[in-house]
Amino acid sequence: MSDSPRTAVIVVSAGSGTRLGAGMPKAFVEFAGRSILRHALDGVFGMKEPAQVIVVAPRGQAEDAVAIGRAAAGAASGYLSVVEGTETRQGSVAAGLAALAPHVETVLVHDAARALTPPEQLDAVAQAVASTGVGVVPALAVTDTIKRVDADESVQSTVDRGALRAVQTPQGFPRELLDAAYAAATEPLTDDAALVTAFGGDVTIIAGDERAFKITTPWDLRRAELLVGGAPAARTGLGIDVHAYDDSRELWLAGLLWPGEPGLAGHSDGDAVCHAVTDALLSAAGLGDIGGMFGTDDPRYDGARGEVFVSEALRQVAASGFRVVNVTAQIVGNRPRFASGRRDAEAQLSRMLQAPASLAATTTDHLGFTGRGEGIAVIATALLTAHSPQSHQ
Repeated sequence: MSDSPRTAVIVVSAGSGTRLGAGMPKAFVEFAGRSILRHALDGVFGMKEPAQVIVVAPRGQAEDAVAIGRAAAGAASGYLSVVEGTETRQGSVAAGLAALAPHVETVLVHDAARALTPPEQLDAVAQAVASTGVGVVPALAVTDTIKRVDADESVQSTVDRGALRAVQTPQGFPRELLDAAYAAATEPLTDDAALVTAFGGDVTIIAGDERAFKITTPWDLRRAELLVGGAPAARTGLGIDVHAYDDSRELWLAGLLWPGEPGLAGHSDGDAVCHAVTDALLSAAGLGDIGGMFGTDDPRYDGARGEVFVSEALRQVAASGFRVVNVTAQIVGNRPRFASGRRDAEAQLSRMLQAPASLAATTTDHLGFTGRGEGIAVIATALLTAHSPQSHQ
């Protein structure tokens, strides 16, 4: 680093993203055509003054993080380094601290999940640390009414929100203070400011930014997508599958075995939910239908589980430049009694799709072949959005 920056930014991106439900580390989930990590690094590399940038990547994902970091850094790639994190945020930050260059005096710790944090907020925190010599945290006033409740969720009192702030990142500190606080830490705390104040250091607040919200849930991701410039092109698809009951077979629906229920006739396992979902995915992506892709008489699929078809359709959808937003399916029939297994079936289907899935069931009040108990029908819909199939950048 020829000009030896005095500021470093540790970008923590090692989280699993369980609540986002994307089936991959949160930092690599895309919105508006780029990964969460790439959006975050665009802000970091947009700072006025050069900074050492240390990305703390999920274990086993350092190579992907390097590629994303270099794409964001451009000519500033010499300031970039990537280290692997741990199972805890505190451990991940410690890994980043260990990679600081000797000349760094001010350290900003930034969550990649706050992907739309503007460069101005990073600049303001860095400048405030340099001028005050204490910890600096951006924060917003709390606007909701806050209640204190007991273990039974009974309201005990109303909290005075005038003294409350919702903190964001980056959180900035003099390097010596943050190093000492981490060295003295004896228990995990929720953020770096809490760790520094527990050590006895001073921390002050500056104004935060509404754009620096944390992407935690699918709704947060949707909000970020809209803020960046609108949602990508959406495609919907419809799939329908019908199977007669076959008492000699086991019942497979939504990738689950339903013991004690009559099975469904078919060349494969007869999983009408998976077959309808496969058709919906292919329909939305303009890829035809399940019969055209797999062949109803192909011996390779004799007795094949429904997941085989869903997985291949998902691969084809991704290769065509789409990702699944969500899938729904409605089962029409007298059996099985679906309510008891609905949540397990939704979880199984969501796992297959790496996206949210919802299932419901109904009858036709004794009308038609389903009402007469001859079989079931499934109607499925799929919502896809366009994305880049080549990379996580």
